[in-house]
Amino acid sequence: MAVGVLALQGSFNEHVAALRKLGVKGVEIRKPEQLQSVNALIIPGGESTTMAKLAEYHNLFPALREFVKMGKPVWGTCAGLIFLANNATGQKVGGQELIGGLDCMVHRNFFGSQLQSFEAELLIPKIAAEEGGPPSFRGIFIRAPGILEVGPEVEVLADIPTPSQKAVNFSPNESQEENAGSENNVIVAVKQGNLLATAFHPELTADTRWHSYFLKMVSDTSEDASSSSISQSTEDQKNFKPQLYDLPIYQQQ
Repeated sequence: MAVGVLALQGSFNEHVAALRKLGVKGVEIRKPEQLQSVNALIIPGGESTTMAKLAEYHNLFPALREFVKMGKPVWGTCAGLIFLANNATGQKVGGQELIGGLDCMVHRNFFGSQLQSFEAELLIPKIAAEEGGPPSFRGIFIRAPGILEVGPEVEVLADIPTPSQKAVNFSPNESQEENAGSENNVIVAVKQGNLLATAFHPELTADTRWHSYFLKMVSDTSEDASSSSISQSTEDQKNFKPQLYDLPIYQQQ
């Protein structure tokens, strides 16, 4: 099994390291033809506008869209979530090109600026049921997007309560409006067919359950799924050093 990691900008090294910890080769992808050598793709977090400009420069968008249409598993984290969305709002002037495929509306900087990054305990019943471990996951949100709407075929894997001062109504043609006196749950992780998306950064933690879950998606869609296995590498585990962030804890109000 070979899993590609889009390596234009952002936390692609951390994803490659997490895959290595699970005994899977992560292949750095920078050119369209490199997609032909991988079974699946991870689009990492980073600066989405910069990543879009680099992807356009390398003529990657047509190949990325075709990769998604072929039914190959693709996982987008943070900026990667924005890329996979069919619709995005809160973008910079002029917008940015999207890959699409995920039936949802994403707000690009729903949780604010870099200074408003935070950590939060997320309930992940499906991931915990399939991968074991505790019922929650400590999500790291860095200038994170939020999923405002999802289509009927999209499965919600995690959401987070949003305090009243952050509860907002967005549409592509409207500015932000405060929705005082209410509290909404903002979706932060979804799955739709061959697509997985998270608004947070699992690659920046030592918890590899999201990566394991994605690798099972890869196995389920692979022609040789019955003979594929994911082995643990003791040496890789010993050398793996996750990049941990000490961010403020998300306070519900």
